[in-house]
Amino acid sequence: MKQSNKEPGPDDRWMARAVRYLRDWSGRHGRTVHDQVLRGVSYGVGSGAVSLLVLWYETRR
Repeated sequence: MKQSNKEPGPDDRWMARAVRYLRDWSGRHGRTVHDQVLRGVSYGVGSGAVSLLVLWYETRR
């Protein structure tokens, strides 16, 4: 039988620290993690589109 008052394991403490850090970060910067992920994805898509345009242009020259 599992004990409910057992100390959290190292994985649980690591996860709790990560969650607390992300919440503190979002409070300091006024953004949420989801906003940052969307921003990163949009930059990645834009960068990929520019790369494709450059490759297309270079093959046509």
